[in-house]
Amino acid sequence: MESVKIGNREVGGHHPCFVIGEIGLNHNGSVDMAKQLIDVAKEAGADCVKFQKRNVAGLAVESLLDADDNRFPEFGKTYRQIREHLEFDLKEYQELIAYTQKQGMIFLCTAFDVPSVEFLEGLGVAAYKVASHGLTNLPLHKKLTQVGKPVILSTGMCTLEEIDAAVSIYTKGKTPLILLHCVSSYPQALGESNLRMMDTLKERYQVPVGYSGHEMGFLPTVLSVARGACAVERHITLDTSMVGFDHKLSLDPQALKSMIKEIRQAEQILGSGAKAVSDREQITRNKYHVSMVASRDIKAGEVIEEAMLEFKNPGTGLPPSRMKDVIKKKAKQNITKDTLISLDMIEEQDDKE
Repeated sequence: MESVKIGNREVGGHHPCFVIGEIGLNHNGSVDMAKQLIDVAKEAGADCVKFQKRNVAGLAVESLLDADDNRFPEFGKTYRQIREHLEFDLKEYQELIAYTQKQGMIFLCTAFDVPSVEFLEGLGVAAYKVASHGLTNLPLHKKLTQVGKPVILSTGMCTLEEIDAAVSIYTKGKTPLILLHCVSSYPQALGESNLRMMDTLKERYQVPVGYSGHEMGFLPTVLSVARGACAVERHITLDTSMVGFDHKLSLDPQALKSMIKEIRQAEQILGSGAKAVSDREQITRNKYHVSMVASRDIKAGEVIEEAMLEFKNPGTGLPPSRMKDVIKKKAKQNITKDTLISLDMIEEQDDKE
């Protein structure tokens, strides 16, 4: 399965897991807080930070946008006010992109609608994320295929038929695509994780597949890497007790650092899949494998028979698979019982018939 290039990073194939620190809305409308979260992601070892862009005016019907909403009075009194408080303008995004690049990380953003794609195109983002909320938004997918940049698509709260419809648009548009298995439950219970769904997505769509998690802690995220996730995405926060949409189900700085450490350890544990005797194994092999040993004294000129041989530690001599090189041949010298047999003790094969 081919990898997808995002910025300077190959995602998929045998490349290391692409770790996305989802800042999302956890900046609470503050550029300074957003920069702190970028610093947190950098220090923890993330490859990428991600934000979210919405066209608030087109997000919902007027009655919903202007309905009273007392969840976060610090942000506003209506849904519209809350959403507008959390949106950055062009200049703020330019500042955050420059700051991210200075930190050596990739900047991504979720586009929730067509106007947001147009806004982000003006910023020159390397790729796009589409949230599970947008999976059935077919006009959004068509717009992204016109742009032609790689797309990471989450697949929560939808059917396979709905994923089929979205993926077919990217296939027809020849747009590089990564799918993320996702459970849109906040927080996600461990029993909901269904990581085997990653296998279904790989087999059905033949594209790189990763994982977007909303669990408390990060066990499913690390296990997803063990199942081959090419990318993982997790919300991050400065403090899980902060006011806002996603702080409670996010990873704080220490948890993020621990998760990424365990992801990299999991990758080391998985290895390459190539079978070879390591240097450390060779020490044990030499000690415990068996070698060909004389089971009795063998005189020079005597034809060696199988009954004259046995196999014992250490493993530094001829293994049982080399018996054909010794049987029916003459000893060049006297071989004392319990001696490791080597080929220089054996006469070369006589070619005469």
